[in-house]
Amino acid sequence: MTTSATDTEGSAAHPRFAEALRELGLADVAGQVRRFPDATRTAAEAAAAIGCELSQICKSLIFAADGDPVLVLMDGASRVDLERVREELGAERVTRAKADVVRETTGYAIGGVPPFGHRTRTRVLADRSLLGHPVVWAAAGTPYTVFPMPPKDLITHAGATLVDVREREA
Repeated sequence: MTTSATDTEGSAAHPRFAEALRELGLADVAGQVRRFPDATRTAAEAAAAIGCELSQICKSLIFAADGDPVLVLMDGASRVDLERVREELGAERVTRAKADVVRETTGYAIGGVPPFGHRTRTRVLADRSLLGHPVVWAAAGTPYTVFPMPPKDLITHAGATLVDVREREA
């Protein structure tokens, strides 16, 4: 069973994310947020709950590039290639951010990080693989909530640079 809300006041989205939607003129998206009784923390859990392909999930992943947080938006079926991110950013070193850095930077826990509406502004990279579907699903600020959006709109609202940073198939 899922629930959805009809306005940002009663939205299933995290309050900070609902506010970000309002500020971006996307209040109608708050009404499309779906809350699930079981966690949608991983891309596989989210795809199973929604009933969509794994690649239709937009993962919001925080990395540290020379110590500075950077958000990478990646389709749920792919993995981020840290070397490609490093090259894209011109960084010396890129690592996965620790959970406390993710929460401090975004204001959300791992598994619920949305693509925008974060506590602090970071550099955002979006992998081109997201463009493979007319609609993708992303976290709405909690490990139980997701929302749909056309990938081009999501990338625009996230202020992302479109890049190729997914692992190449061997």
